[in-house]
Amino acid sequence: MAPKPDLKRLLIVDPNERFSLMMKSILGQGYVVGYVPTIGQGIARLGQGDIDLVLLTWDWPRHSASTAEEREELLKAASGLSVPIPVVALTADGRRETAMEIIKQGAYDFFVQPLDVLELKLVIDHAHRMVGLARDLNEARGLASLSHLGGLIGNSKPMQRVYDLVSKVAGVSTTVLLRGESGAGKEVIARTIHRLSPRSSKSFMAFSPSALPETLIEDELFGHEKGAFTGALQSRRGRFEEAQGGTVFMDEIGDLSLPMQAKLLRVLQERCFERLGSSMPLQVDIRLICATNRDLEKMVQEGAFRQDLYFRISVFRIDLPPLRERRDDIPLLAEYFIRQFAEIHQKTVRGFTPGFISALVRHEWPGNVRELQNVIERSLILCEGTQLATQDLPPEFKNLAVSTEVPSGSFHEALKYFKREMVLGALRAHSGNRLKAAQELRISRSYLHRLLKQLNIPDEEPAAQPAGATAKN
Repeated sequence: MAPKPDLKRLLIVDPNERFSLMMKSILGQGYVVGYVPTIGQGIARLGQGDIDLVLLTWDWPRHSASTAEEREELLKAASGLSVPIPVVALTADGRRETAMEIIKQGAYDFFVQPLDVLELKLVIDHAHRMVGLARDLNEARGLASLSHLGGLIGNSKPMQRVYDLVSKVAGVSTTVLLRGESGAGKEVIARTIHRLSPRSSKSFMAFSPSALPETLIEDELFGHEKGAFTGALQSRRGRFEEAQGGTVFMDEIGDLSLPMQAKLLRVLQERCFERLGSSMPLQVDIRLICATNRDLEKMVQEGAFRQDLYFRISVFRIDLPPLRERRDDIPLLAEYFIRQFAEIHQKTVRGFTPGFISALVRHEWPGNVRELQNVIERSLILCEGTQLATQDLPPEFKNLAVSTEVPSGSFHEALKYFKREMVLGALRAHSGNRLKAAQELRISRSYLHRLLKQLNIPDEEPAAQPAGATAKN
């Protein structure tokens, strides 16, 4: 089933319903047009959160129920919401004094009738993007300060499925296997499961066997007795003992050798182990959460991972989506990291421009959330303003940006600017491949060729870096 289009939701406040019917017909698909006949009813609709823009008729009949005071009240109410709603005034009075009064009272924009529909659509689309971004940022602020799942951030459907599984498994002590790419947040999920579990008052011990020799892995997990080996001057408790009653998170379990897999299996089966240099079994009560970015099923088939251990650790599996499959969460995560690093580095940065976020959303994120975190910190350090902008991005991101800021100048200049930005963004995203760029823009290749000539775009535009490129520190 195809996803629903991103609808632009308007409320028309006008004494004549025929105007709203005409606007519905003119705007066509992609726009949801609501209507109220009085300003008072318009004020009442503002708080429902289902409006992106208000079209307000400025010139009301003298004997109508709506007054100039109500008009000012609507403008104040729209601007005073947690996510301000833009109000566009429609007037037949083309005098400069009227325009100044409209803007002074807080209108987002105004149009002198008869309307230029193309120009109105441009304003509606820009307001829709602005309100949508503001709503995402509001959600991010709420999630960053408090979450029902211990600080996890993301409202996308893939993350909602993860939240549901975490909520169900946290209250029991079964072993959990987290699967996902590097940087997808497996340790964050493991810590959340621990915080929500009955073991939350006990220790959470994280351990990764990557790049450690087997003797050190065994010592880290099981500990040793005094004199167990050269240099063992005193006894040492391992991670399992330290986490008694709590949770052990073992990252990259696929890196364990077969002998260590056998020892881990015994801990899970018999709930006991011996320190190095000791034959006395120690009882242990821990919950094990494992994580991997490898295909354990394939490793079992190849004999590189024990099948019995795989069945033991995969009682309850949670697959974490990569960031590229939950792009709706990128503004939320970016806002969270901006506030986090602004405090750490004592910067006054508060948010980002639409062009900045458009580049983030178009990136493929091979390093997932960890890569996003690094990009935000780097950009914030470079930022000299109060918002992160495209000039603060690493070089390999700038070609992915499609600006959503309206430039100064006439409507036709703005329209040409937007067309050029969209065409360049599509070409660079596909390394100059015109067929793929045309498919992304949903136009024919011949029309794209005509646009390149109209917009004076040379045949050899610099291609974007590969989508998988990451920032170099």
